[in-house]
Amino acid sequence: MMFFSVVILVLSISFAGAQAEGQAPAGGTGSEGMVPSKLIDGALPTDDPSSPRWEEAPVVEFSMSPQVHWDPRIFSVTVKSLKVRSLQNGQQVAILLEYEDPTENPGDAAAIEFPVGDKKSHFAHAQEMLEVESGQLNIWYWRASKGVSDMNAKGFGTTAAQPQQNVAGKGVWKDGVWRVVFARDLENSDPDDAQLALGKFVQIAFAVWDGGNQEVGSMKAVTSWWWFVAEKPADPKIYIYTVLIVMLVGIIELIVIRRLRRKGQPA
Repeated sequence: MMFFSVVILVLSISFAGAQAEGQAPAGGTGSEGMVPSKLIDGALPTDDPSSPRWEEAPVVEFSMSPQVHWDPRIFSVTVKSLKVRSLQNGQQVAILLEYEDPTENPGDAAAIEFPVGDKKSHFAHAQEMLEVESGQLNIWYWRASKGVSDMNAKGFGTTAAQPQQNVAGKGVWKDGVWRVVFARDLENSDPDDAQLALGKFVQIAFAVWDGGNQEVGSMKAVTSWWWFVAEKPADPKIYIYTVLIVMLVGIIELIVIRRLRRKGQPA
């Protein structure tokens, strides 16, 4: 009887877990290669890169490499890795970038890149590759001397600020580390913006420029494409189903025990 109960309980827990987790794209399972945006209550630290609330978000670290695919290339960059955290409250999302840079420079900059629509894009500002048409990018761009801009691009030299600016943010340099926060509504009606619906896996890439190393334009540190997903609230039906299954197991066990006792067998 104990074995019977354990088996059914394990099955019920597995069922609930499967309902809660959903399907992650290939290469984007777990925390590896994915930026999970933690769902929290209340206001987000949209203008405070040093807020203690960022400790509530899991940190994901990505390697960065020089952009060497197109001229003008760069073969040595300052920033070798980037730490990323994200928080959201079901309405807005905030993403924090953190990286080491020994000097504070007006030309220091960082960007988050999302594809717009379903067409694949190259991480280098959607640059065309091998005559294959690339999709448009929505770029959240920050520069130390200018602040944050909401931009689009489809290849080098095409980057332009949007008429409608939907992204806010702030960068703070302290003790050789830049902390830059970007914030926006998860979804809006702007066709030039990436839409970050709850539970939807969206591709994401990052770029960083060190002004002190003469990094500008295509001369930058970049990541590959990874994944971003805004955490959905827990579905209460999952817990209801689990409780019902546990109750059913208890009822079945009681019925079996009564029948065994009537037959004179030990339960």
